[in-house]
Amino acid sequence: MLSPARAAITSVGRFLPEERLTNAQLSEMVDTNDEWIRTRTGIIERRVMWDQDKATSYMAVRAGADALSKRGLPADQLDVIIVATVTPDMFFPATACLVQAGLGATGAWGFDLSAACSGFVFALNTGASLIAGGAYKRVLIIGADKMSSITDYTDRKTCVLFGDAAAAVLLEADTDGAGIVDSALYCDGRNWESLCMLGGGSLNPPTARTVEDKMHYIHQEGRAVFKVAVRGMADVAAEIMERNSLTGEDVRFLVPHQANKRIIDAVARRMDLDPNRVMLNIERYGNTTAATIPLCLNDWEHQLRRGDKLIIASFGGGFTWGAIYLKWAYDGVRDARTDGEAA
Repeated sequence: MLSPARAAITSVGRFLPEERLTNAQLSEMVDTNDEWIRTRTGIIERRVMWDQDKATSYMAVRAGADALSKRGLPADQLDVIIVATVTPDMFFPATACLVQAGLGATGAWGFDLSAACSGFVFALNTGASLIAGGAYKRVLIIGADKMSSITDYTDRKTCVLFGDAAAAVLLEADTDGAGIVDSALYCDGRNWESLCMLGGGSLNPPTARTVEDKMHYIHQEGRAVFKVAVRGMADVAAEIMERNSLTGEDVRFLVPHQANKRIIDAVARRMDLDPNRVMLNIERYGNTTAATIPLCLNDWEHQLRRGDKLIIASFGGGFTWGAIYLKWAYDGVRDARTDGEAA
């Protein structure tokens, strides 16, 4: 008798802009320096797509195509496309519609999901539910954000943090034990003002005043967010482990949202996890919001083997946070690209 189908990740892909923004370059733009940024965030450089004619969908299409190519799957075989983003090309149509057209995924429907830095985790859980229900066979999940488009490069508190990128995973059914096993997802909107973008929506539609007041940029109260993020990510990671009787020795890798190295270190300590089993690439890319977790999966793909137990954890504006426990579905192959290449 076959086991119930789980949604398993069967391929990963990415897109990274070629342009780099280093700490040294930022120190010429605002009152900061490399040592200050490194010690507080762990970031050395981030990728940015300065071209104003290229938006989030541009990156998302290329990340999705990369994942499909590595799987050897034509885009017209996709059933659903979910794009996790807080920087859609426009309010409507959904960026997923633009991605569907860009990929030539003629048989797919799709939508955007907005949950800030937890967007990929929420989208992954949503896509898994669609597959587990039996109605769909292949769901493409893309985390993509052009954070440079909503970053104020005169605000040293936020401009040092964010980068641009897109990364994707393909979900397919697995009946042999691999796939998404469990999830724990949360939100709490009581302190939303601590991390938000005030302008652009129906509350504060674009006007000369909202532009002058810089309401179309990220606003973050760093200390308040840091404290809640450490507790939220650590608690939810511990919860998912306890619920599934996992110890630190059982977990092959923690795949954390890449917001701040100090937050990641605190989560790993709470899980009693060896630092060598924590995926960390914040030093190269910064915080790419919905793209950070799938970027990690892409960068570590060659080290993963079928059956590896992974804990994914995130925390984002809203506040939103969550964790997913999954068993990896395939033996990874080394990506011929280097970190210096754009996909």
